[in-house]
Amino acid sequence: MMVTPLYAGILVLWFLILSVRVIKQRGDTKIFLSDGGNVRMTRIIRGHANFAEYVPLALLLMAMLELSHFSIYALHAIGILLVVARLLHGYSLSFSEQFMFGRVAGAGMTFLVLLIEAVLCLYQAIIAHQLWLR
Repeated sequence: MMVTPLYAGILVLWFLILSVRVIKQRGDTKIFLSDGGNVRMTRIIRGHANFAEYVPLALLLMAMLELSHFSIYALHAIGILLVVARLLHGYSLSFSEQFMFGRVAGAGMTFLVLLIEAVLCLYQAIIAHQLWLR
């Protein structure tokens, strides 16, 4: 595998930035559990948590496609789209209060990545099943 690790590495660096953002905000506000009712803290926590909720599944599906020898070009397109989506979404939640476009576009693009990956995985499974039946 050579494509998935590239995007996993890039995304983990962004995840670490989002993680440090939560830790810094906790230190600044002295809110050490939950969000303490602080709206800014809620946004920063959700930017981090949303990443943790969606990215592992997207990378898992990407790895499955790569292991099944899917097109390297399609995998790079999916990886680039996922990175852009998560940067937009994470920035809008964690670093901004007015950047609604980033949140909507980032979420939409993440869903698009997951949908494409799901369809491609199903396609791969159907093709493999048909070959097995021969």
